[in-house]
Parts: sequence; structure tokens; C-alpha cells
Amino acid sequence: MAPHRTPRHNHRAQRMQQLLRQCRIRFRQNLKRSNALSSLQRSAVMAAAAKGLDGGRMMVGTGTPDFETTIALTRQAYELDYAAALVLPPYYYKPVQDEGLFAWFDQLIRETAETPIGLYLYNFPQLTGIEFSPALAAKLIQMFPERIRGAKDSSGNLDYARKLARIPGFAVFPSNEAAFAEAEKDSFAGCISATVNIDPQSSARLWKGQSDQATLDRVRSLRQAIAAHPLIPAVKYLVGKRTGHAVWGNVLPPNLKIAEAASLDALDTIAAELTSAG
Repeated sequence: MAPHRTPRHNHRAQRMQQLLRQCRIRFRQNLKRSNALSSLQRSAVMAAAAKGLDGGRMMVGTGTPDFETTIALTRQAYELDYAAALVLPPYYYKPVQDEGLFAWFDQLIRETAETPIGLYLYNFPQLTGIEFSPALAAKLIQMFPERIRGAKDSSGNLDYARKLARIPGFAVFPSNEAAFAEAEKDSFAGCISATVNIDPQSSARLWKGQSDQATLDRVRSLRQAIAAHPLIPAVKYLVGKRTGHAVWGNVLPPNLKIAEAASLDALDTIAAELTSAG
């Protein structure tokens, strides 16, 4: 899956149309990079994407630090026929114990019982300061098997992801597309990676042919080249180069647009190589 970048400019209708065009080139969609948006903006993006795309192929981020917004967005995801909701932990208060996180998800599940969309845990400890323990994940799916589906793991720790994947019935999506090469062996359900936006064809090819060393090398090399720069601005810059719409390169503070000449040259080289490779 490729988490979708969101174009930033003042004309809302044009912004939504560009988002939908970007979404349509994916083999499966994930809308999750939304924590810089207000709840009203998130709701509007969810509604526009569901109207223009197949929500049954999409996982949407609904987790926020406050409970009422998380409930409202999760209910809306169900009403818009999204396939699943991706839920961050309540990340303002730290440290938190497993018992507290369990109580939070228990209440979320009870409050959305009439809109019972499947839930994926969003593990991103670098940003949230919270890691879902494998024991907590196992308890959640044991207690709520009809709602808890698995996790998106952005920790970058494949050993941790493998522990989660050993939980019966728990689908795990690591954050690096190179993990496709080990998906069958490690029981990964796929991946959700920002850099899949740049060359989704190679990622799809590696998913289908996990022993394809040449494709793995290409995927890994591209990932490393892009990750050498601030990831979100770099991905958005490259999407802008491919689409011909520079507005994709705009970002919201505290992120900054790529401005250093060396970084721009390196990203332009990546874009040119992808264009020549077709």
C-alpha cells in the first residue's frame, strides 16, 4: 500500500481532484498521513476519496489523541464503506501502560459497535513515543476478533514486526517495501510505505515474485536514495515531478520543502531515472 500524499494549495476542488488522480495509480490505497489536518479537513478528504474511489480497497487513518474525534472519524470510515480504519494510540500522555491502551481501544470498539469497521493498530513509536507490545496486540485480537485485524508497523524493526505476525489471525504491514521479499516466510500481509508512491510497479512486481533479486535490489536502492532526504517532502517533490504539478511539493509546517541544491539535484536524478525506465 502507498500512503497518499495530499496536495497543498488554496483551491479545494483542484486539490481533491489531484489527490484522486494520485490515488488511482495505486494497486491498493491507504490514506493515513493526516495528522497535520483538522478534523473537518480529514473528514472532507475521507468523503472526497470515498466518492471518487473504491473505498473497499482503502484503509483510512482515524486515530487522534482525543477520543471523540477518533470515534467520529472511525464511524465515518464505516459509513463511507472504507475497508478498515488505521488507529494510532492516544499519543499525548506518556508513558502509558498496556492496560491503559487496552481500555482506550475497548472503549473505542464499544462506542463504534453500530459502525463495526475493522481496526488496524498503527505502530509508529518514533512519532508517538508509544509501542504496541506484542502481548497487547495478542490480547486485543483475542478479546475483539471481529474488529481487530492487525497492525501497520512503522517502527522499521522487522524483528518486532515478525513477532506481531506470529499472532494468529493478526495481519502485519511493515513500512518498508523491501520486506516484500520476506513476506511469505515471515507471514507479512503486505507493506504500507510512503516510497511506494514513487515506483509502485516495482513494489507490485516484488510482491508477486518475492525471490526476484533484481527487483529487490531496485526497490531497496530506491528506498534508500529517497530516505537519504526528509521523507515526506522528498516523496511529495517526486510526485510533483512525475505528475507535472509542482503543488505536490508544498508541505505544512513543521515540515519544510526541499530547498538544498544537492538534495534537489539528487531527487531530480531519481525522477529522471524513473522516467527513462518507464
